[in-house]
Amino acid sequence: MEKYKEEFIEFMVDCQVLKFGDFVTKSGRKTPFFVNTGFYRTGAQLKKLGEYYARAINDKYGVDFDVLFGPAYKGIPLTVTTTVALNDMYGADIKYCSNRKEVKDHGDKGILLGSPISDGDKVVIIEDVTTAGTSIGETLPIIKAQGDVTVKGLVVSVDRMERGTGTKSALKQIAEDYGMETTAIVTMAEVVEHLYNKPYKGQVIIDDTIKAAIDAYYEQYGAEE
Repeated sequence: MEKYKEEFIEFMVDCQVLKFGDFVTKSGRKTPFFVNTGFYRTGAQLKKLGEYYARAINDKYGVDFDVLFGPAYKGIPLTVTTTVALNDMYGADIKYCSNRKEVKDHGDKGILLGSPISDGDKVVIIEDVTTAGTSIGETLPIIKAQGDVTVKGLVVSVDRMERGTGTKSALKQIAEDYGMETTAIVTMAEVVEHLYNKPYKGQVIIDDTIKAAIDAYYEQYGAEE
């Protein structure tokens, strides 16, 4: 596993973004682990988060694209910090764009916040995490309505590696259904590999009990491929 992935896993733990216990996802699944990017709450944390996203984006797509689109609301700060990081790290001046939940009818009118999306633009979508792939179905029509654009792919922080609407993982199902590439900074398999029965700052984050709960979850919801 690359060093930056290990650092990102520990970063999520430090920020209390990655938690283990009893949770319910947006798709209604009961899960023993949860990723909540709303817990990145300081400038220093957001700066580091943007750098991790920028690394994952560059590794997968390079920087040959025009717009980074983040769905409201959590996607708004993700687009901002990541476009700044892409410029700082790779010299790429990428436009940021998000949607508004309500259409603005005065001043800077419309449904978009940040840069407009124009014909010919190449777009990468950034999200915090996807479980069943439902949110992308809401995001793509907004982007496609702006013009003749190419959506290159989707990047998330963590690939939960569970089924989407079929038997494949949500990210793989999205890739097939919408004809785009998908990637994540880390996968849950990498999270488990790095944290299982390995003390971090004097604490074992994933012990045998939590590991058993994760295994049981994947027995029910794990992707076949």
